[in-house]
Amino acid sequence: GGTVIGSARCKSFRTREGRLQAAFNLVQRGITNLCVIGGDGSLTGANLFREEWSGLLEELAQKGKIDAEAVKKYAYLNIVGMVGSIDNDFCGTDMTIGTDSALHRIIEVVDAIMTTAQSHQRTFVLEVMGRHCGYLALVSALACGADWVFIPEYPPEEGWEDTMCVKLSE
Repeated sequence: GGTVIGSARCKSFRTREGRLQAAFNLVQRGITNLCVIGGDGSLTGANLFREEWSGLLEELAQKGKIDAEAVKKYAYLNIVGMVGSIDNDFCGTDMTIGTDSALHRIIEVVDAIMTTAQSHQRTFVLEVMGRHCGYLALVSALACGADWVFIPEYPPEEGWEDTMCVKLSE
């Protein structure tokens, strides 16, 4: 799991100065097309970058970092945003980038734990990521044959603890 390209959050991009540096880096490298793969933060940042692009170029020109010809040449930045989130909580798509690999990894981990659970006659409780979306929890529970699953969309009813303990002791 994880990313092959080694991406990470960039605190400086949250500031105009950071976005100004990003714009300068793109112009210096002759980049006119940008593909952003990420979740809410990445795509919100990409949209802000798009909105500020012409102003960033003007500011770079005013500071003498690029010339007027570069402002003209790089006047348009083409940005494509793709949802990359294991939460799978984006409307209008069957599955977001990262969801399938996260599910695959969960199933691998459960398979590895099952041997220990069976040989030691133990019950295991697993928590998966997904923020406020229970998709991964639900589909991994179905795929692995879990006895119990909690998802944020349907919080447990009063007294769930006793019901769960009875079920798991069977």
